[in-house]
Amino acid sequence: MVKVGIVGGTGYTGAELLRLLAKHPQAQIGAISSRTEAGRAVAELFPNLRGYLDLEFSEPDAAPFGDCDLVFFATPNGTAMRMAPALLDAGVRVIDLAADFRLKNVEAWEHWYGMPHACGDLVAEAVYGLPELHREAIKGARLVANPGCYPTAVTLGFLPLLEAGGVDLGYLIADAKSGLSGAGRKAAVGSLMAEVGESFKAYAVTGHRHHPEIRQTLSTIAAAEVGLSFVPHLVPMIRGIEATLYARLLGSPVDLQLLYQRRFAAEPFVDVLPAGSHPETRSVRGGNLCRIAVAQPLGGGVVVIQSVIDNLVKGAAGQAVQNMNLMFGLDEAMGLDLIGLAP
Repeated sequence: MVKVGIVGGTGYTGAELLRLLAKHPQAQIGAISSRTEAGRAVAELFPNLRGYLDLEFSEPDAAPFGDCDLVFFATPNGTAMRMAPALLDAGVRVIDLAADFRLKNVEAWEHWYGMPHACGDLVAEAVYGLPELHREAIKGARLVANPGCYPTAVTLGFLPLLEAGGVDLGYLIADAKSGLSGAGRKAAVGSLMAEVGESFKAYAVTGHRHHPEIRQTLSTIAAAEVGLSFVPHLVPMIRGIEATLYARLLGSPVDLQLLYQRRFAAEPFVDVLPAGSHPETRSVRGGNLCRIAVAQPLGGGVVVIQSVIDNLVKGAAGQAVQNMNLMFGLDEAMGLDLIGLAP
């Protein structure tokens, strides 16, 4: 049994971690913290957990995280980097669902996140927690940087193409759309349904924090620097990310469908759809699955990949549980055998 703690369990990601871990056969939640909700029953804040969890939120300083085998950080950027060193010194493993350890260039991280990094010495050790790319390294990791939601959808979509080569590395385009929950559980006018309903817009066109993370990972896969245009959009739905990706082929023709099917054949949480399909976000809502379709429109030289995930599951909490399973020698799919919600 893996005893786990959750720092910052009141946001959407924390709530999703609770939902998944409450029914996990080999996980026991030993502590969950919140400065604003300390002393309140978890099931009072999240009624869907009533009867599944008999826990109260604790003050972060009072929570017994040192007694845990693993601590998840479902916190804003900048929290894990202050608390992780002491936990690691105590023999506790850490999975950070924020961005504190994702970028290997500390100066770049400080530029994009607007604060000094508190433990840059740990950045090199942190394993980027995309199992489809770093499964063996995750198994032995003390510290895992859980990927962002956009980076997960985009990276999995491009992965087979970049591994195979034969694409123009200077011409990669990611046109991505996210539901409202990606902005977090906070009161903001821009997140009100009256503001976003019946509307659709791009944002952060001149630069999004996930851009350097995506580019870093794609460059690692390609073993060369890539040129990436990444434009995120906000759509009036609660959950889901759809990434439409474009790459230009070079050299000899390739059977794209076969390439993708072979690359992901053994992956429990990537589903390559039949040729001609168009994956929908609703098909993965509530599940830890990435669904992908690949096409070459009109037989031209541009490849179009469609990649969909639930941003709170495969894009956050579900992937974190997948990483936990790997770190503790459990079945990778344990606790994640989830069917998407329909309608």
